[in-house]
Amino acid sequence: MKTQGAAVAAPLHWSDTWLAWRDRLLASPRFRRWAEGFPPARWIARRRAGQLFDLLAGFVYSQVLLACVRLGLFERLGRDGPQSLAALSAVLPLPEPALDRLLQAACALRLLERRRQGRYGLGPLGAPLVGNAGLAAMVEHHEALYRDLVDPLALLRAAPGQGAGGALSGFWPYARAADPAALDAQQVAGYSQLMASSVPWVAEQLLQAYPVHRHQRLLDVGGGEGALAACLARAVPGLQVQVFDLSEVARRAEARFAREGLAGRCSASGGNFLRDALPSGFDAISLVRVLHDHDDAAVLRLLAAVRVALPAGGRLLIAEPLADAPGAPAMGAAYFGLYLWAMGSGRARTVAQLRDLLERSGFTDVQARPTPMPLHSGVLVATTGVLATPSVNLN
Repeated sequence: MKTQGAAVAAPLHWSDTWLAWRDRLLASPRFRRWAEGFPPARWIARRRAGQLFDLLAGFVYSQVLLACVRLGLFERLGRDGPQSLAALSAVLPLPEPALDRLLQAACALRLLERRRQGRYGLGPLGAPLVGNAGLAAMVEHHEALYRDLVDPLALLRAAPGQGAGGALSGFWPYARAADPAALDAQQVAGYSQLMASSVPWVAEQLLQAYPVHRHQRLLDVGGGEGALAACLARAVPGLQVQVFDLSEVARRAEARFAREGLAGRCSASGGNFLRDALPSGFDAISLVRVLHDHDDAAVLRLLAAVRVALPAGGRLLIAEPLADAPGAPAMGAAYFGLYLWAMGSGRARTVAQLRDLLERSGFTDVQARPTPMPLHSGVLVATTGVLATPSVNLN
């Protein structure tokens, strides 16, 4: 007789026996000593040890990067060229011994390089940060995530999907607000600016993956303060773009369009895209870094609203990080898994998971478009089914 509540063991698969043997072998000190001394196996043992140590030391590495960003080190070396320790110490707010320790660490991480005559210059991983305000802002922003991860078990013990109510969820207040439309200008400023600073990466990927020039009018749902709309309008002459986002965010978009001389082709309207009907009269709608912020039920509500707003043959463009991004296997489950849990909502999805949600919402011909830099963004394109009276001429 089974005890009530007792777990029922799943039947063993043949692979379980093999994997159990492998695990015992790798955990054996005797085997590790043999692998370290046997030349054909030594490089594997060293590589695995290095990978494990990088997991242990990853936080330290990230803080070396943060320190360099806060000192403006990459910008200074990009502007002035290689500098000696003494020259840098004279202008940076760190005593020379501390700065020397930071420079050595940055060289080890390939953020900087040692040059001739004892000077330091940009390394292959530091050079891309020069003039890249969006990337520097993301480095600074992660301080909030690291504060929440000081006790990862406390974060994970919070109610599923609700995070721990910490620093990151405070930065993204819309993710947990009972009424996001009630957020004031000060509450939306921080995250709107951060998203806008990194939009050029995503806009570049989208424009290379999909011929946006085929469209006449595009609605950017959840488009923030209009950075993507401005990028698309400048890249595609004649394209009309409208942003639909929370009222305070839409006001920021209108100000951007006026400031950048785009008010004639770009506009913004306010509303809650999870509750309100979307504006119609567009032959394309974009969701850029929107779906992964929300759980499946909210995504299905949003996709249903998009489906109603688009005419027959209209295109839905989705651009966001994917859980199965080529070359970045840890990004979805490890990075975004914990990031979005701390934020309080959403998860990264695979192409197959997004395709399922789209098809359940009435979209057809779902295509994953390759992007030059999948780490930044994946792109999916979906088409609306046939409607009786299309509202927009797609020819």
